[in-house]
Amino acid sequence: MEKLNYYKHESAVVDQGATIGAGTKVWHFCHVMSGAQIGNNCILGQNCFVADGVSLGKGVKVQNNVSIYQGVICEDDVFLGPSMVFTNVINPRSAIEKKEEFKTTIVKKGATIGANATIICGVTIGAYAMIGAGAVITKDVPDHALVVGNPARQIGWVDEQGNTKEAN
Repeated sequence: MEKLNYYKHESAVVDQGATIGAGTKVWHFCHVMSGAQIGNNCILGQNCFVADGVSLGKGVKVQNNVSIYQGVICEDDVFLGPSMVFTNVINPRSAIEKKEEFKTTIVKKGATIGANATIICGVTIGAYAMIGAGAVITKDVPDHALVVGNPARQIGWVDEQGNTKEAN
């Protein structure tokens, strides 16, 4: 039996062809598909899904109940809060396959996405931006922006440690 350089709970499924970095932890009931790339020292909390083609940088923390669909790229040190949602098609229909229409969503280094936030596909979330819990992101978010609400609006700025400053 091959010794893994990462931890995988016995209930987790990691498909052959997935790349998982050293020191990463894949917890209960997770599924990492073939073709997913996960960096070093990441954490996938309980009941997470990582699709083929997803890229997670090093130090990414994915809290419980998060699905990361094809087209999502998270750079280093991103935080994905509990039950936050990514989409990958703008106008999905059950009877019409739209895999060729997947849009790329980029979450830049150090960004935080709060619990239950929804990220509409095709946006870029800037470096160290902070997305409030429950926010709905429909457009690009600048670096260091603090955004909240539905649809999300900027209410301030955050530094790399998460300290806030009001918008002018």
